[in-house]
Amino acid sequence: MRKLKNNELGRISVEEFKETSKTPILVILDNIRSLNNIGSVFRTSDAFLIEKIYLCGITAIPPNKEIHKTALGATESVDWEYIENTIELVERLKSENVKVLSIEQAENSTMLNAFTPESNQKYAVVFGNEVKGVQQEVVSISNTCIEIPQLGTKHSLNISVSCGVVLWDLFTKLK
Repeated sequence: MRKLKNNELGRISVEEFKETSKTPILVILDNIRSLNNIGSVFRTSDAFLIEKIYLCGITAIPPNKEIHKTALGATESVDWEYIENTIELVERLKSENVKVLSIEQAENSTMLNAFTPESNQKYAVVFGNEVKGVQQEVVSISNTCIEIPQLGTKHSLNISVSCGVVLWDLFTKLK
């Protein structure tokens, strides 16, 4: 077995990415503090052809040297928009028939492995602040909460890890 070189991977260009059919998922970053986490979410969203990222509240926006360091150019391929108020965004998306899933540990949450997305349905997944999680007001107006099963001693995952787990799971279920 031999590792592939970058030029053997067959990756598409930024222009081709923009024209490619996207996975019907929107990512909402609700008050993310870490610029490295933001960049990582861009890179993961590029990998799974995510339609758009919404950067909300205190979440930093490109161009930014620290975001770029982990995004590796994905801020150029993945469509994004800054929206100050996460609650207003969630309400607007719901009015457009987008199902909003807060990724949070909550009463009556659905475990990610038990969640089955509907075909022909667009989803928005909300990832919250590294310390406080998704705002309670956002959790309250979401269609549902999705929880990543965790069996160890820690009570949470890093937001960039959570994003990778959730997007991969939804991507595979929707494809």
